[in-house]
Amino acid sequence: MLPDALQAQARTVAHLAVYFEELKQAALRLRDQFQVRELGFFSPSEDEAARQLLISYWMARTALFDVVLNYRDAEQVPASLRPEQFLIGYSAALLLVDAARFLRENYHDQPVIRAKLNEPEPHFGIPAESYDTVQRSLTSPVHVWHLYHAVRYHEEHAAELQNLAADPLLAPLVEVVDRLGTRLQVSVYEFAKARIRSRTRQLSNTVRRNLVDRALYGLQKVACLMVTDRFTRLGHQPALPASVAEELRSLLLPGDVIVNRKEFALTNYFLPGYWPHAALYLGDSGDLERLGLREHQELKPRWRRMLDLDQHEPGRVLEAMRDGVWLRSVRTPFRADAIAVVRPMLSQKDIAQAIGRGMLHEGKAYDFDFDFTRSDRLVCTEVVYRSYQGIGGMQFPLTRRAGRLTLAAEDLLRLSLAHAGFQPLAAFAPSHADRLLLGRDAESVLRDTLQEPVAAN
Repeated sequence: MLPDALQAQARTVAHLAVYFEELKQAALRLRDQFQVRELGFFSPSEDEAARQLLISYWMARTALFDVVLNYRDAEQVPASLRPEQFLIGYSAALLLVDAARFLRENYHDQPVIRAKLNEPEPHFGIPAESYDTVQRSLTSPVHVWHLYHAVRYHEEHAAELQNLAADPLLAPLVEVVDRLGTRLQVSVYEFAKARIRSRTRQLSNTVRRNLVDRALYGLQKVACLMVTDRFTRLGHQPALPASVAEELRSLLLPGDVIVNRKEFALTNYFLPGYWPHAALYLGDSGDLERLGLREHQELKPRWRRMLDLDQHEPGRVLEAMRDGVWLRSVRTPFRADAIAVVRPMLSQKDIAQAIGRGMLHEGKAYDFDFDFTRSDRLVCTEVVYRSYQGIGGMQFPLTRRAGRLTLAAEDLLRLSLAHAGFQPLAAFAPSHADRLLLGRDAESVLRDTLQEPVAAN
C-alpha cells in the first residue's frame, strides 16, 4: 500500500484529471457563446462566468503545482516506490502542460479573451499577466531540458509503469499518461538545442543523477518555471513550535475549529485573507465515545480506519484539502506557521450532532470552484459550514466573491470576534507574539491579522 502522502497526491491528480476536462468544456461553451455574439467586449454575465472559470483553473493548477513540488523531498521515498512517485508527478505535469496548451490553442489569437485571462483577481491573489507567464514557460529551453528526462524515463519504463494500473488508486493516472503523453513529446533535436542554450552548473549537475532522479528533479523544475518566485519558497517546512503544539493539545475539545496559515505556501494566494484554511477538530476516540458517537451511522464504519491513521497522535480532524475531505491526524493542521482556534458556543449534544453531520461528507472531492451551492464537492470552510449550519441556531452569512457565494476562513474568525456562534480560544501568530495567546490576547492578535493584506513574498 502507498504511504499516506502518496495516496493523497494520487487522489488529487485523479480528481483533477476529471475536473480539468469539465473546465475545458465550460471554457469552450463560453468561447462559443462569445464568438456567436461577435462583440469586442464581455457582457456582465460573460465577464462573471469568465472570472469564475479563471479562479477555478488557477486553484486547480496550484493544487497540481503543490503535488509536483513535493518532490523536493523525493529522497525520503524508498527506491521501491520511485515508479509510483514518478507516475504521480508525471501525470500531474501532463495535466499542467495540457491545460496551458489548451488555453493557447483556443484563445491565444483572440485578444479580448486573452486580455481577460491576464486580468488579476485580487480577492483570490491571482496576479496580472498570469496567462502570458504560463505561455512563456512552455517555450523555455530549460523547460524542454527537464521534460526530456521525464519523457525518456517514461519511454524506458513504459511496461513497468503500465503495470501500476492494477492499483485502483493509480489506474486513473496511467490513463492520463496514455491519453496526454503526446503533449510532452520532446525530440532529441529540441533537447540538444535546450542543452546548448541552458548550459549552467545547475543543469550540468543533474546529469550526474540517475535517470529517475533526473526525471523527478526535472518535473519539479518544470513546475518552478511555471510559477513565479513571489508565490513560494522551496524547502520551507511549516511546523508549530513543540511547546505551542503541546499546549494546543491540552486545550482542544471536539467541535473546535482550527484555522491556520502556512507561510510561503502556494495555496495561500488563491484563498482570501491572511488565514486561508480551516479544519474541524473531532477529538480522540475517547472524546467521541463520550459524545455518544462510537455507534453513529457515519462514524461506526470509519472507526477502525480513524484509529489507524496515526499511532503516535490520537487527535483527529475532518479536513478538506486538495485530495478531498478526509479524516486526518491533528498533525496535519499543526503543520502550519500560524494557528488559531475558535470554539462553538453550543451544547455537547449540538456539537455531537454537528460532528455526525460533518462525517456524512467524508470522502468527497475538493471543490476547486469554491461553490457553496453544491455539496458533492467541498472546500475546507464548507466542512464547518455544512456541519454547523442551523444547529443550535448557528447561522453563517455567505459573502459573494468573484461571483460566488463563499465562506472564507477569516469569516469564521470574524464571527468568533463578534461572538456569533463561536468565540476565540487561542492564537499563535509569530509575527505578533512568540507564544500561544489565549482569551482577550488572542482576540487582539486576530483583529490585527484580519486587518493585514495577503503578504507578497
